[in-house]
Amino acid sequence: MSLTESDGYYEVYWPRGPRQAKIKPLAKRLDTLSGKKVAFLWDYLFRGDEIFETISEELKERYPGVTFVDCGTFGNTHGTDERKVVAALPQKFKELGIDAAISGMGC
Repeated sequence: MSLTESDGYYEVYWPRGPRQAKIKPLAKRLDTLSGKKVAFLWDYLFRGDEIFETISEELKERYPGVTFVDCGTFGNTHGTDERKVVAALPQKFKELGIDAAISGMGC
């Protein structure tokens, strides 16, 4: 089609396919972290070991009785076993009595 034939109008295709995932409601949020057990999940990419230490210190001051489960318990959420690690989380959370999770970091 030449420019004169198109008059500036061109047919195009939308690069995205139809939406596959349905929108789901968010999980109910905890009212407080006091007395709760929180899991740290890490992708081993950016200073999570330092940052999680700071986060846990701050949260312990604000929420009495909050406890934490170290990211080493769960594995690398971004490594070669990422799918297996993430798929195992619900069962591990249940076994360990995890109430909430903090996932980080990334660069």
